[in-house]
Amino acid sequence: MKTAATTILGRPGLAEPPTDAALTAAGGKLAAFAALTKPRIAVMVLVTVATGFVLGARGASHPATLVFTLLGTGLVAGGASAWNQLWERHRDSRMKRTAGRPLPAGRVTPLEAGVFGGVIAGLGLAILVLATNLAAAGVALATLVLYVFVYTPLKWRTTLNTAVGAVPGALPPVIGWAAATGQVSIEAWALFLVVFLWQFPHFLAIAWIYRVDYRRGGHKMLPVVDPRGFITGRQAAGYALALVPAGLLPAVIGLAGPYYFTGALAMGLFYLAYAVRFWADVDDTSARRLLRASFIYLPAILVLLLLNPLPA
Repeated sequence: MKTAATTILGRPGLAEPPTDAALTAAGGKLAAFAALTKPRIAVMVLVTVATGFVLGARGASHPATLVFTLLGTGLVAGGASAWNQLWERHRDSRMKRTAGRPLPAGRVTPLEAGVFGGVIAGLGLAILVLATNLAAAGVALATLVLYVFVYTPLKWRTTLNTAVGAVPGALPPVIGWAAATGQVSIEAWALFLVVFLWQFPHFLAIAWIYRVDYRRGGHKMLPVVDPRGFITGRQAAGYALALVPAGLLPAVIGLAGPYYFTGALAMGLFYLAYAVRFWADVDDTSARRLLRASFIYLPAILVLLLLNPLPA
């Protein structure tokens, strides 16, 4: 009589090894969960966290704390992204650029996404509480709440969602600073201000490029209600202009030195030039150039901060 166990190579009682299809399915599920964390955004988040931490440490060696800070923040950011996609799954299904995400594509269920996001976010917060300090964990929690429960639902209610979303987007360097110092001081807010203002031209350029998709998804991004782009271009240029003096603030308050000041001024004017050009033309070409300039500006500023810090 045959038993329930599968016989392999003539030996009864051994389970059949996973088939190629099963392995492929398992790999696809893992890839889907990874995609829920928005890895590219998470990398940028962790770069700004690390910058804030290193500047806050001011030369002191805290490698283990830095590792736990990055791990905890990365998990919180990944959980927030998963919940963000859970909220937006129906709208994502109507947009070309997001229809392939795990939830609208059916690669994970809403329950799986919700549980996954909650578990990794909770684990990340626990790591920050136990391995860093309450200040860092508190800022991370505020980032999570603002991003998931304030910014995300505002995306289909008001064009002010960009301004609200820029707040949690600028808090990661504050998490790093708080983890290194145990407090949120003026230096941390100077870093916050730079990243906060940088986001506006960056996201307005993205919103202009994908304005049709955003309209299809029901998101009230500024270019959706500003089809000629005059307000969009003006705001991009205005925030880029405000970023020029804001970018110099770390040198003014003694966080960075004169080489940073010179480099930040040059980068601020560089970014402003592309924002003004976008305002003048308001087309996809100028928007893509502004977007590329934004990807140059922020890494350059972070490198300048790390190369020319001032001692505490």
